[in-house]
Amino acid sequence: MPSDVILHLPTAADTEALGHRLAVLAKPGDVILLEGPIGAGKSCLARAFIRSRLGREEDVPSPTFTLVQVYEADGVEIWHADLYRLTHPDEVWELGLDDAFTSAICLVEWPDRLGAHVPPDALRLRLEAAGEGRRAVLTGGRDGLALALIPGAGQ
Repeated sequence: MPSDVILHLPTAADTEALGHRLAVLAKPGDVILLEGPIGAGKSCLARAFIRSRLGREEDVPSPTFTLVQVYEADGVEIWHADLYRLTHPDEVWELGLDDAFTSAICLVEWPDRLGAHVPPDALRLRLEAAGEGRRAVLTGGRDGLALALIPGAGQ
């Protein structure tokens, strides 16, 4: 089993840069599980990802109350889900996430609410405090995705 990839993110700009790198590499069927406490930077990373894929500055609201926001970029749907308010894992199917997991790029905040419904090849991206900044711990995902997110990888 591959080891975790740990990235140091001293500033919010570094978190956004990770979102941009991930946006370049993500493909339909990729499920990115954004983990971490409130204020860890999950929405910051998701906004940077979505704006990068759209190729423009766009208002990207947190889906805390709508649960899911869907964006279209170059023929690919991007689903940004915030599952914080779900009370049971089976509620994810009412949102249509089962289909989205196979055909769209999914960014999922509060993925613990998925219970046993976590796709086996999902990329877990945990954001946590580290000094004045953050640290991202990446686990899983399709082959090579986490390693490709290291700045300078593949250059």
